[in-house]
Amino acid sequence: MDPTTGRIGQKQTEVASQLPDASAPWFTAKTDSTNTASVAGSMIAQPDDDVNMGGSEASIMDTKMIVTDLDGTLLRTDKTMSEQTKIALSKCRRSGIKAVYATGRGGSSDRVAPAELFDGRITMNGAVAKSGDTIIHDCLIPFKIARPLLLACDERGMKITSEISGMHYSNFNVSELWADIANYKMVDFAQHDKDAEKIYIPNPSQEDKSFIQRFLPYELYFVETADINGFLGQIMHKEATKAKAITALAQYWDISQSEIVAFGDDYNDIEMLCDCGIGVAVANAIDEVKAVANQICDTNENNGVAKWLEENM
Repeated sequence: MDPTTGRIGQKQTEVASQLPDASAPWFTAKTDSTNTASVAGSMIAQPDDDVNMGGSEASIMDTKMIVTDLDGTLLRTDKTMSEQTKIALSKCRRSGIKAVYATGRGGSSDRVAPAELFDGRITMNGAVAKSGDTIIHDCLIPFKIARPLLLACDERGMKITSEISGMHYSNFNVSELWADIANYKMVDFAQHDKDAEKIYIPNPSQEDKSFIQRFLPYELYFVETADINGFLGQIMHKEATKAKAITALAQYWDISQSEIVAFGDDYNDIEMLCDCGIGVAVANAIDEVKAVANQICDTNENNGVAKWLEENM
């Protein structure tokens, strides 16, 4: 979305020009009935005359729901949430605005973003969405689809984990990379029979990404985001996106897309910023996110989301 006009086309073209070279071995571009393209798994909404992507008609005064990414957006670099942010969220909720977080995290989400501060929680990049403790949306990777990919990556010598309900089934010691993750189990993927909310690979090389794409089932997509250890490759079901989970919560609460403000910083936030009425990028966001945002707020380290809410809500 063009921040100056609220229109889509020109900015969307700029985003496409900034995305990775299609000749790169890990690049895939696919289209489907939802009119989206998958770039290394990142779901990027494409212009469509028949689709209202928000922005041009949205008004801040009409906001009924705010959705924010956690890492790199709402949380500071040390993975804490400031008092200023907590107060801003509470004020929004007291005024009747629903507060939701949407993250690639799983069970660790509640440790950094207490559930009592939010009306809704979207985890695993959209695999699960809850209103309070009620599951509104869930989309798992069946183990029969996941197993061949897990085995192939394991045999290649890649570190890989299948996560569900806060348990990490892995071929390596997960806590060596993430000290706050204690719920992991070393498994033989040939015998593994549990569905997954997310499959992840720490710091995949270009060759690893090319290998993943060759084995990636049609039902799944791959996205890479920044992580405390560098980068994290994540594999999800195609129906498990932040944007789809937001839509499910909005419909549950009878809220339209144009009445939602979304905040983000990374590839897995692009679709939700495009789909919601107003998309706001933090100043530390990658260029591709800034290109589709209606507005840019201060950095996560400087409580950018809280400042935007204080000034606009």
